[in-house]
Parts: sequence; C-alpha cells; structure tokens
Amino acid sequence: MVEYKVVETSLVTDDALEEILNTWTARGWHYDGMQFAMREASKRPAMAFVLFTRKPSQNA
Repeated sequence: MVEYKVVETSLVTDDALEEILNTWTARGWHYDGMQFAMREASKRPAMAFVLFTRKPSQNA
C-alpha cells in the first residue's frame, strides 16, 4: 500500500517549489512528480501541484 500527498501552490517560483520539496522530503515523503495549471494569457503557470508518495508507517 502507498500513501499519496498532493501539495498545491499558487506561488510558482523556484524558491517556493524548493521549499515544498525540501519540507516534505524531510518529513519522509518521496517526490513523485509535478503538474502545472497554465493561464490562457500567460506562459507562466498559475498553479503547481507537487506529488509525493510514501509507504504508510506501521503505527498508523
């Protein structure tokens, strides 16, 4: 069995994404991917969804 974590952010900058990655991997989650939601009038993403997985702990 696998647990999934999705972290949504509307602040799509390198610093914001690095903070999310560093925070959740330090908590034992493994980075699994990233998806972006685009704006029609801009080439810059409006939102990002950072995906993580982990095996559930035995105590959970």
